[in-house]
Order: sequence, then C-alpha cells, then structure tokens
Amino acid sequence: MIDKFREDVLSVVDRVPDGASIAVGGFGSSGRPDRLLDALCELGKRDLHVYVNNVGHDFTGVGRLLHEGRLRRVTASFPILQEFYDEYFAGKVELELVPQGTLAERMRAGGSGIPAFFTPSGAGTMLTDGSFTLRYAPEGGVAEHLPAKEHRLIDGREYVLETGIVADFGLVRAHRGDQKGNLRFRLSARNFNPLAGMAGRHTIAEVEHLVPVDELHPDDVHLPGVFVDDVVLAGSEPDDSPTPDDSRLIARTPA
Repeated sequence: MIDKFREDVLSVVDRVPDGASIAVGGFGSSGRPDRLLDALCELGKRDLHVYVNNVGHDFTGVGRLLHEGRLRRVTASFPILQEFYDEYFAGKVELELVPQGTLAERMRAGGSGIPAFFTPSGAGTMLTDGSFTLRYAPEGGVAEHLPAKEHRLIDGREYVLETGIVADFGLVRAHRGDQKGNLRFRLSARNFNPLAGMAGRHTIAEVEHLVPVDELHPDDVHLPGVFVDDVVLAGSEPDDSPTPDDSRLIARTPA
C-alpha cells in the first residue's frame, strides 16, 4: 500500500514554490485548510495565485495570505473582505471574478481533463466582454483588463467559453481520510473541497480524523485517493460532532 500520511506539515507544504497556482477548498471558513494555508505563511511563500470561492471575512486562511502580501492574483466568486478591495484598488493584487457555479465547474472540468466548456453564466457582461479590471496601476487607473472571452449563439441563447482550471497544487480539508488519500467531507465543506482536490496537479489534504484503511465505505468517499498525494492531520480546533450516518466512521486517530 502506498502510505500518503506525512507527519511534517512544513516539509510537505515547502514543495509549493513562490509563484505557484493553488486551488483552495472550503466554503467560507467551513472546510478551509487553515493548517496548510498557515504553513504557506510560515514558510514565507509569495506571489501566489489562488483559486478559491471566497477570501474570507478576516485575516485567517486566505485572508492571512492577503494580509501578509503573499498573493499575486485571486480567482474567486465572493471576495467580501474589505481589505482585499483596498489591496485590489491599490494595484497590489489582481482579481479574476467568476460566477460561483462557473468556478465550481471550471475546477471540476480541469480535474476531469476537460479543457473548456460553454455556459450562459456571465455571457454579455463585463466579466466576459473584456471590460472588467484585472489589475489597477499603483499610481491609479486601470493597468489591465480581463481578456474578452469567446461568445457563441447556441439554440438562440448566448453562451461564453470558459476554460478548465488546473492548478499547480490543491489544498483541501476533509472530515475523515485514510492513508491512501481517500477523503470524506462534511456538510458545506463538501461544496468546493472535492473540486479543488481534483483541480490540483499535486493535492495535499489535511484531515480532522485519520481512519484505518478500508474503514471508509466506498459510498462514503467524496474524493478518491487517486487525486490526493499527501495527507496530514489538521489543527486542533474543534470539529463538528458526527451525525448518525457518521457513527460507524468514528475516527481512530494515531497517538
């Protein structure tokens, strides 16, 4: 058996070079891989491009990367943190704004080997017609726009061509996982974590509970181990109590 469990989180995350692109799982703070994101900061990684649903509402997780000036570009649906916009309008970070469903499908497509697809979301808007500001100049004014995307009329409806996301790394957080890398997510943490894991060329998973191999029933696996390269234990913050369906999957974490 290939054992993907790693005890040293910093040595695993140190594989991420400056300038890397990273697909980050989580739905808000639910299922966000904070231990891995903190490790990026502790290792001094910079110039990162993150694909993430949202930046968060404080200076934890992706917000910490922003606060410490480690981000070059953010591809997201809901960057609600005000300090993010301060950095964006000051020309310190780029923003690629993507409809939420499109972002999810772009990750899934990239992980499935699909290079591009057509969707009606965003067609004919500033997100796709070349008028949305990707980057502002530090001295003021627009420095660069998002490139216009191909539009096509299909059955009388306008669609836009979107490309699949394949990131250098995927960082995810699972409720349970085994040493083969099979992962199970819980509740809203399942929204983007499996997709981010699929989209990464090299995926690192932090798990709240490391369970014995073969304890996860095949129907309970949300992301198969074939997509996961390294497994580490998550931080010590409290996790959700198991639901009745989880009762037979109670973790047996190593001492």
